Amino acid sequence: MDARKLIEMALAYKGMSNSELARALGWSPQSLNQRLNTGKFTMEEWGAIAAAMGAKVRVAFSFADGKVIE
Repeated sequence: MDARKLIEMALAYKGMSNSELARALGWSPQSLNQRLNTGKFTMEEWGAIAAAMGAKVRVAFSFADGKVIE
C-alpha cells in the first residue's frame, strides 16, 4: 500500500479531510497534496501526521522466520 492510500484510509476512519489534516500540520492543502503524490515523508512527518489524527505510527521489520523488530 502506498503512502497516499494509507493516509487517506486513516483520514476516512477518523472522519477528517485532507484540508483538515493540512491545517493541523501547518501545511497548505496544495503542499499536502504534493507530498501525497510523491509519497515521501520523514519519520518525523509520519509522527506528526499520526498525532494530528490522534493516532500513533509504527514501523517494523518482519522477517521470514517470524522475527519482528519494531
